[in-house]
Amino acid sequence: MVTTTDSAEIRFERYVEEIAAIVDHADRRKPLEAYLTGLLLPGERKSVEPMAALIDPRHVGARHQSMHHFVANADWDDAVVLRVVRNYVLDAMERHGAAAGWIIDDTGIPKKGRHSVGVTRQYCGVLGKQDNCQVAVSLSIANEAVSVPAGYRLYLPELWAKDPKRRKAAGVPKTVRFQTKWQIALDMIDSVRADELPPAPVLADAGYGNVTAFRDALSERLIPYVVGIGGETTVWPPGMEPLPPKQWSEKGRPPSKLRRSSTRKPAAILDMVKHAPENLWNEVCWREGTRGKMTSRFFFLRVRPAHRDQDRHEPRDFEWLIAEWPKGETEPTKFWLSTMPSDTSQDQLIRLAKLRWRIERDYQELKGSFGLDHYEGRGWRGFHHHGTLCIAAYAFLAAERARLSPPEPLSFLRAAGLPRDFKPRGSASAA
Repeated sequence: MVTTTDSAEIRFERYVEEIAAIVDHADRRKPLEAYLTGLLLPGERKSVEPMAALIDPRHVGARHQSMHHFVANADWDDAVVLRVVRNYVLDAMERHGAAAGWIIDDTGIPKKGRHSVGVTRQYCGVLGKQDNCQVAVSLSIANEAVSVPAGYRLYLPELWAKDPKRRKAAGVPKTVRFQTKWQIALDMIDSVRADELPPAPVLADAGYGNVTAFRDALSERLIPYVVGIGGETTVWPPGMEPLPPKQWSEKGRPPSKLRRSSTRKPAAILDMVKHAPENLWNEVCWREGTRGKMTSRFFFLRVRPAHRDQDRHEPRDFEWLIAEWPKGETEPTKFWLSTMPSDTSQDQLIRLAKLRWRIERDYQELKGSFGLDHYEGRGWRGFHHHGTLCIAAYAFLAAERARLSPPEPLSFLRAAGLPRDFKPRGSASAA
């Protein structure tokens, strides 16, 4: 095939070489390229054996063995590989502007059985209910045109974290302890800050925004945020604040904590927003979608959050309260708190609040086209290696999309013809 010096094929080769330098041993270069190629090629199943059949149908067994060893057993650092992948995409992202947000999210991977690392009955967003699944937390760097996960880690439930037999069987490192999802997310944020990435606001849904400790930790780090919250969250209405500490009676320690009373107390934001005057609701368009402009009605107000401030010595700082009430709905449907500056425009606040659509699209593609949820191994290392390689394959495509508009198809990647009698394990019919 005739190629130019800057063809997608050559860029892919350079990309593989850059990652191969990180995974170290020279004998890992071929299984690395085979794994990335298998993930990028069309195919219904992105577990190791079907990909091995796509890459080398006449030597499926040997190819399967080398790829499986590379992903499940080889000792390479997935965090370092993700750093290389992230930097590769950031170069392409800059063509479309600076990073607009660091998006925190998690995704559920339904599983049968109980031996795969981290599997337990817990809430699975994919299914919308409690079920047997794994949950992974991620941090993505995004703007309106490009996004890529820069951190990806399995949430290890407490019953797993405190079970030595399960930990040993799944190869969970001794350094891994139980952490909540927001604590894992905070570790990822600290990691990308240590790498001196361009700063950006943290964006997250109510699963994280409802956690006051998470919001407080971001504020302590001087990181602005736009996070979802529940309608039951309380704030101080305009013109009202907690009472100061009681006057000292000159006995015991001087009182130092804020107070509330029956007449001075915070309000739930849903109740407060529902009764806001109609003229405080503004129509805002945040982007052009496939069906035209995406608009809705929004409410903006500067408020003081009130969570447990009776245990504090001074009121919380003012933040933006944002609410959405789409036409046709009986009440407001979404709420956010934001520590963006007071002079931030309403348009910018909404664009940030709505930028989370990028990670939803990322997960859709990572699972639907790159097999993020197809890994069949049970171990900690294999889970993270497979996820990292899925992100690496997706990142290459994301960079190609950012480079060209529209991007060229990855036509240089071609699957070999499968033998007629090939049938992957677990398949009910021939491939």
